[in-house]
Amino acid sequence: MTRTDDQRGVALLIGSALGFSLMSVQVKLAGEELPVATLVLARGVVTLVLSATWLAHRRISPWGNDKKRLLLRAVLGVGGLGCFFYALTVLPLAEATVIHYLNPLLTALVAAFFLREAIRPSVLIAIALALAGTVLIARPAVLFGAANVAPLSGVLAALGGATFSAFAYTTVRRLRLTDDPHVIVFYFPLVAVPATLPFAIASWRTPSATGWLLLLGLGVATQVSQVLLTMGLALVPAGRATTIGYVQILFAAGLGFLVFGERPGLTSALGALLIVSGVLVLVRRPAAPSPENSGP
Repeated sequence: MTRTDDQRGVALLIGSALGFSLMSVQVKLAGEELPVATLVLARGVVTLVLSATWLAHRRISPWGNDKKRLLLRAVLGVGGLGCFFYALTVLPLAEATVIHYLNPLLTALVAAFFLREAIRPSVLIAIALALAGTVLIARPAVLFGAANVAPLSGVLAALGGATFSAFAYTTVRRLRLTDDPHVIVFYFPLVAVPATLPFAIASWRTPSATGWLLLLGLGVATQVSQVLLTMGLALVPAGRATTIGYVQILFAAGLGFLVFGERPGLTSALGALLIVSGVLVLVRRPAAPSPENSGP
């Protein structure tokens, strides 16, 4: 992998983080009137239509090569998305996001174990900076002694989402060797729609006009973000790539101010600086090729 490929991968991952931040805002807004199952189903339906159309246009077979891993990645993705969407409806935007973004730590460990990817010192430094920054921005009540402790169900859901995501990201790293990124994305709604449809029907509430727009918007934002993420993960090692996703916290802070009137204080500004510093460490010190790419 060349340095140009590495920089392109970083740009794709940052674009993905922005898209996922926009999705999170729409999920939080839509979750005020609609159940989580409806949100996940809407995401799946929009993604299914867009993915199938794109694959047909490019004349790419949607069924892929490594079907077992494609299905595994889809199942892990559905679990992670359901957990994260629930956490967004229960917790504040920044707090749900920061807990979810524990997944780079988990991803680096999973990738090291299953893919034999080296954990370089620069990655560890970047993870430490990013974790410190996200904690300062979110200011979890359990650490800062605030009176309003986050709901346990939301915290557990966010942790579950982070765990599912870590395994999903690692699976994508292996799938990049056998399948087109758009096929990988296509398999998610292929599993998500039939898996969530019964729950959505059982808890159905007819959306308002605004609700329909939010459902469509979160589906489109997630589709674009997922494609960018999948393409980025094909160019950047898993632990380092998902650490770059920490810039989503910056975007979430800005959108939180614009949409929900959340005003970041001094600690949030310091946290943002730490996150940017962590990303710069990763950009300036690209990781060496992982073992599965180092052959002749």
